Amino acid sequence: MILRTLTALASPAGARSRLSAFYFHRTLERPDPLLPGEPDARMFDSILQWIGSQFRVLDPLEACERLYDGSLPSRAAIISFDDGYRDNYTVALPLLLRRRMPAVFFVATGFLGDGAMFNDRVIEAVRRCPDSSLRAPAAGGDGEAVYPIGSDAERRTAIHRILAAIKHLHPEEREERVRRLEREAGVVPRSDLMMDASQVAALHHAGMHVGGHTRSHPILRALPDAQAEAEIRGGADDLAAIVGQRPALFAYPNGRHGKDFDERHVRMVERTGFAFAFTTEPGAADRRSLPFELPRFTPWDRTPSRFAIRALRNLATSHSRRSWPTH
Repeated sequence: MILRTLTALASPAGARSRLSAFYFHRTLERPDPLLPGEPDARMFDSILQWIGSQFRVLDPLEACERLYDGSLPSRAAIISFDDGYRDNYTVALPLLLRRRMPAVFFVATGFLGDGAMFNDRVIEAVRRCPDSSLRAPAAGGDGEAVYPIGSDAERRTAIHRILAAIKHLHPEEREERVRRLEREAGVVPRSDLMMDASQVAALHHAGMHVGGHTRSHPILRALPDAQAEAEIRGGADDLAAIVGQRPALFAYPNGRHGKDFDERHVRMVERTGFAFAFTTEPGAADRRSLPFELPRFTPWDRTPSRFAIRALRNLATSHSRRSWPTH
């Protein structure tokens, strides 16, 4: 009760309101030792309960509009998901509906159906490799190293280092590195990780928002401008064909300004017709925040008290700059 009161004081109603945006990726059926940061169904349901006890969860588009017209209630928050994982539909959606909590799902349309994102392909290559070590890209993306993968802890370390080595490469070069890794591990990509178009449409029909997240989830700064804009616009076109209306909300892949996207891509998102866009910069938005660079927060803590305290600290983090430094 005390933390809820403090949250109301930090996020009052009206013109001084602040909007907290929680975001997730996967919602697992059961715990996965290689994905310790991703909640399983039981933990996700607990997190929803914690959010609901401290915040008022609003329709995401309505919340953004009310932020700027000064009509938000106190303790306002939204829930979002990135990428388009199938477990968002099979696990998260029923829990959200049971708790009557709306959300927005930012979908990278190029993976719908039997696709798989590069990070998941790395995880599965390390997971399913039958050997106790694996040759893979080394730090910096140049050359290779041999990683021990005999235990879950070693696999997690290998995954972290491999992803760090290749994440910001040009998509074509990154794809080649991942294919080489899969050949070395003797595995083929999984084809059951992402939603298909009918499941995306079902989210929409269930009252959830479906938002843009490009087609192939590239680091936008790694692409030529024309290709970056085609990714943003193409993803929006795909979603419009699936759900019957153009998406109003967008989330930048990876989401860090100056590292993953910059002002050029903000203008592309605006030209495409989105109304609001989200980053992965921490903090809470207020009326001075840039509508195409709204912050979001990942709730990592797994106890209610720690969750509430971290959410309150995030709410107190200012994110209202009207311009960004150039890079």
